[in-house]
Amino acid sequence: MTFVKISEQSSLYDNLENKSVGEILRDINTEDHKVADAVGRAIPQIEKLVEGIVERMRRGGRIFYIGAGTSGRLGVLDASEIPPTFGMDPSWVVGLIAGGDTALRNPVENAEDDTAQGWLDLKAFDINDRDTVIGIAASGTTPYVIGALEECRKHGILTAAITSNPDAPVSAAADIAIEMIVGPEYVTGSSRMKSGTGQKMICNMITTSVMIKMGRVKGNRMVNMQLSNAKLVDRGTRMLVDELGLAYDDARRLLLLHGSVAEAVKHYNAR
Repeated sequence: MTFVKISEQSSLYDNLENKSVGEILRDINTEDHKVADAVGRAIPQIEKLVEGIVERMRRGGRIFYIGAGTSGRLGVLDASEIPPTFGMDPSWVVGLIAGGDTALRNPVENAEDDTAQGWLDLKAFDINDRDTVIGIAASGTTPYVIGALEECRKHGILTAAITSNPDAPVSAAADIAIEMIVGPEYVTGSSRMKSGTGQKMICNMITTSVMIKMGRVKGNRMVNMQLSNAKLVDRGTRMLVDELGLAYDDARRLLLLHGSVAEAVKHYNAR
């Protein structure tokens, strides 16, 4: 059967240059409404992946995102938000992009076409069978990602693929295929749009649920967040006011002394 890239099919809209700004915005919004439903249909696969990650992380495993272009940038973005949000060391969730950090801002010619480089990039982190590698490829055909996933499976490493095309080659290369079918893009082939939005949602779901199950959230609060600015110090202080019944100034001093809400509560209760 011939593999057809739905993500590359012609847009459902045409003559975009003749539309008013309002029409363009409403059309894009109409298409964006389809994304959450597409992600929802993939929840069983996402659930299986998260459960596998948590089991491995409790034994010291890590999460690696790997992708090219927009897909790679979104993996790096999600990984970069884990330390400030959940107080985790940056080594726990790592984002790799074809072409390296230069590719975050500028395209690197032919980087995504190298089938061997993805595995070499992962090996630099001493990857092992406690880790999980998540390949992100809207097209489902990115050689950099497919090559990395295939090598990971040979070494007993849990793998997953996030793609916008059914029965994609990247799905066949992974243990768990997360196929988020959002249909053709508003601008034909522009996978930074619906595909990118869906990828961001799925990455958020994966790491947020993993962090919750790893004990980095209490109730519904980010009790391990880094206190990197005045807003977050204030947020943490108010958490302590609510949790411990302290006056604001006392809660703030306690928070700054111990560095996180979780540590402040632990030491306060241990008195």
